[in-house]
Amino acid sequence: MDKIKVMVIDEQAFFRAGVRQTLSQQSDLEVLECDPTQNALELIEDNLPDVVLLGSDLTSLSGIELSRKIAQYYPNTKVIVLSPDPNDEELFEVIKTAAAACLSKSATADELANTIRQARKGEYPINESLLTRPRVAKHVLNQFRGLTRTMEGVAAPLTKRETQILTYIAEGNSNKEVARILSISEQTIKNHVSAILRKLNANDRAHAVALALRSGWISPDVKPRKPLEDFDDFDEV
Repeated sequence: MDKIKVMVIDEQAFFRAGVRQTLSQQSDLEVLECDPTQNALELIEDNLPDVVLLGSDLTSLSGIELSRKIAQYYPNTKVIVLSPDPNDEELFEVIKTAAAACLSKSATADELANTIRQARKGEYPINESLLTRPRVAKHVLNQFRGLTRTMEGVAAPLTKRETQILTYIAEGNSNKEVARILSISEQTIKNHVSAILRKLNANDRAHAVALALRSGWISPDVKPRKPLEDFDDFDEV
């Protein structure tokens, strides 16, 4: 079984180390640390963690804003916000970032590990908090009626790496070939491709390439080795 890759982003080195040591005792978790004074988004792109544990009380960059950027640029990476004392107002702001969960920093190791596993499976434990926080639930209903309709068709911008990968795909390269060219694993390429399709609301690679060409996100000078309609004959996400 592949381990769940978890990245801890918090300014307190002692807290990061403690979380890493505690979670490393779980056989299905692989834990990395990130100092948010570094470029957290670049580290996320380099490592593509399944789940990010993000401190909300960052001073170098708002934890809420960073959570929002992670959801925008890396939709396959789930965010769990860790707050010293999450109140209704903070919980509401966290929900708006599309984070999977919001826990107290004093949460037990089992609670944190189980929430990570839920987030990895695509679940949103944060929704359960609405059952016990009626004021937050009311805010959510008032603010997000019709949000789904508003967001339909909106495409998030691609990262530099995703643009690079999509360009190689446009040239007719398979996942394996792109992985060889970039000297990274084929699974990492698959993760990137999955994120690209989701961001562009694309049905497959050919659709993604067509949308990117039309929008000017990849160069029209790209010369495919095979027709667009044949792109998906040899590869799966």
